[in-house]
Amino acid sequence: MNPRLLRPIASKFITKSTPFPRIVRSYATELPAYEYIKISTPKPGVGLITLNRPKALNALSTPLFLELNDALRKLDADKETGAIVITGSERAFAAGADIKEMKDLTFSTAYTTDFIELWSSLSHQIKKPIISAVNGYALGGGCELAMMADILYCSAGATFGQPEIKLGTIPGAGGSQRLTKAIGKSRAMELILTGDNFSGKQAGEWGLAAKVFETAQECLDGAVGQAEKIASYSRLAVKAGKEVVNKSQDLGIREGVEFERRVFHSLFGSKDQKIGMTAFAEKKKPTWSHQ
Repeated sequence: MNPRLLRPIASKFITKSTPFPRIVRSYATELPAYEYIKISTPKPGVGLITLNRPKALNALSTPLFLELNDALRKLDADKETGAIVITGSERAFAAGADIKEMKDLTFSTAYTTDFIELWSSLSHQIKKPIISAVNGYALGGGCELAMMADILYCSAGATFGQPEIKLGTIPGAGGSQRLTKAIGKSRAMELILTGDNFSGKQAGEWGLAAKVFETAQECLDGAVGQAEKIASYSRLAVKAGKEVVNKSQDLGIREGVEFERRVFHSLFGSKDQKIGMTAFAEKKKPTWSHQ
């Protein structure tokens, strides 16, 4: 990584491009200066990561993912952060991978260095919920990054696609697997073998996106608003909720229900279960301990 990225700075950020009231606060886990991403706190408990390679339409590269993964790990460890939003610009969430980085790679180099393996870290290492807010182009690696999030929101005019077939290759960061699980084999096969794009509206109709908004601003507002709502609940319960839903992708229904029940039972050992149920019985608003 570029040594400049490792210089410590005061952990306070103001992102000029954010449409929300700017909140400046110290993170419990110090964040360094980044070159390819911006970090802000648009709402209490929400960490907003904005991809920031405007001239390249936020094309994804190893240096960008090193920064992204570092920021995600630190926000995951930050006691004040309850949920994370990843977004790009109105023009492009991420228009694809940086082809210049990979065009001359040999099989030996790609295989021995596990090229782009680190691109998928957020999908299984981060315990806090991640929402992707997709506007503009989300192609190739950009589509894959959007699908790695726990919840995908987009604007109707967003453009998704896995066009790798046009470059003589296939998706390499989980696109064929996540897209197929989200929209079904036949439709995913058609998209991956033709390289055709699809719209944000179609993403909603096919079940890839949880919500579709009319405008880019509404999409970002909606993602941050839902992240704030999630962050307002017991962090323990939210973590458990994410864990059991993700486990459903790996287990059969019987094993999944048994796993869910064990996690459900375990929450009866938490302070927040007692706080939440007591508050409900007394018709009061709970004050979570996150324990």
